[in-house]
Amino acid sequence: MESHNGPRDAATAVLPPIAPYVVVLFGAAGDLAKRKLLPGLLHLSQAGMIPDCRIVGTSLEDLDDDGFRALAREACEEFGRKVDDPAALDAFTARLNYVPQGAGPDALAAAVKREEKELGGTPRRLYHLSVPPAAAAEVIKTLGEAGLAERARVIMEKPFGTDLESARELNAKVHEVFDESQIFRIDHFLGKEAAQNILALRFANGLFEPIWNRNHIDHVQIDVPETLDVGTRGAFYDDTGAYRDMVVTHLFQILAFVAMEPPTALAPMAITEEKNKVFRTMRPIDPDRVVRGQYEGYRSVAGVAPDSQAETFVALECLIDNWRWSGVPFFLRTGKAMAESARIISIAFREPPQSMFPAGSGVGAFGPDHLTFDLDESSRLSLSFYGKQPGPMMNLEKVSMQFSLHEVHTEADTLEAYERLIRDAMNGDHTLFTTAQGIERLWEISQQLLDNPPQVLPYAQGTWGPGAIRDLIAPHRWRLPFERRWREVQPAGATEAA
Repeated sequence: MESHNGPRDAATAVLPPIAPYVVVLFGAAGDLAKRKLLPGLLHLSQAGMIPDCRIVGTSLEDLDDDGFRALAREACEEFGRKVDDPAALDAFTARLNYVPQGAGPDALAAAVKREEKELGGTPRRLYHLSVPPAAAAEVIKTLGEAGLAERARVIMEKPFGTDLESARELNAKVHEVFDESQIFRIDHFLGKEAAQNILALRFANGLFEPIWNRNHIDHVQIDVPETLDVGTRGAFYDDTGAYRDMVVTHLFQILAFVAMEPPTALAPMAITEEKNKVFRTMRPIDPDRVVRGQYEGYRSVAGVAPDSQAETFVALECLIDNWRWSGVPFFLRTGKAMAESARIISIAFREPPQSMFPAGSGVGAFGPDHLTFDLDESSRLSLSFYGKQPGPMMNLEKVSMQFSLHEVHTEADTLEAYERLIRDAMNGDHTLFTTAQGIERLWEISQQLLDNPPQVLPYAQGTWGPGAIRDLIAPHRWRLPFERRWREVQPAGATEAA
């Protein structure tokens, strides 16, 4: 599909400038910092999007400055992109310093103030809490004791609490140190280009918004299977499970983008209010409309209880009680050790009420028309519909129109999810973050499921979950696995479609 674009620098021309910052990474030696945060900060620095920045790492590991810089260099070389300029990498790592967590609040405060003095003036502070949920409150307390809350913004990783009571308790503790305007509860799914493309597609095109309602849409699927198992996170996962880890923090946020009303402006507060309206109109999750699964072999993972009832898979029906979506089910599915890794949203449109086409023509044989978003880095979307096969007979088949980020010449300008969200937090832009009110409401509608979870059903690794998921979605069908694959960009004349 052809894409018409403006000048190459149009994407960055309107970006607001970033004030000087001291960034403190809690959990700086952990997996997230190595894979996403350090490479992301390097890319933002190389792109000139955070020109005046100093980074202080802190974690349980007993490192010094040189040890942290070596760790960061290795992480950027392994996981970063465009790491082809040794001088730029040297300049970036020279900005890094490290304070062991065991050194206490005073040592952290001294390091931050030392970096602020190097920058000059009164730079802002950004704290990224890449720590387990149980440790978040203690980190917030440490920042308060160190006197580091002023001029600060804090990014908090999911899950934000484990139920309504714990979410309220954590919010209360965070608000003792930080104002709500300073808090950025991150969901990296919303930082993806494809997630933001939902807003563009819906609200910038007269083709879609008039049909984005119960009169034309039959059901919606949000599907995030993963081939990875729980790996070394057995103890964490056994306390958390797929619902807390993925549904509350990711899939419900994506659902809000799909279901929200048009905001009054493309502005943080306007978009946040429409997302929260969706959360307020969601029905409490019915345990009878939930399938929980556990992959075979999970209970032998280190840190997992031998009689564990934690789910590594969950599929559920979600209903929204408002005019636009009344009677339209949203089906959500996610799990570990599944057949494929994917992140899709699929909008299934209602089929015509009566067909004039003769029996055997093929109409209706391949299910409803779909608009499908791929939330992977390729940022693809596909619109499928029935078309006539060439020839003398009226035989129909499913065809599609597709678009991929790989097809536009500005692909290189794309920010990865964490890069976009870090920069937004620096600018104080809450558009792609959730609020205390929003997260508490999601735990509220989840409570009866958490109190009365259905039985955990086993499923074989490398499958699509327990067989009961077919009954959950009937008379509809899950879109994954796709019967036809996404069209590849490279081969000329390729005809495969999702």
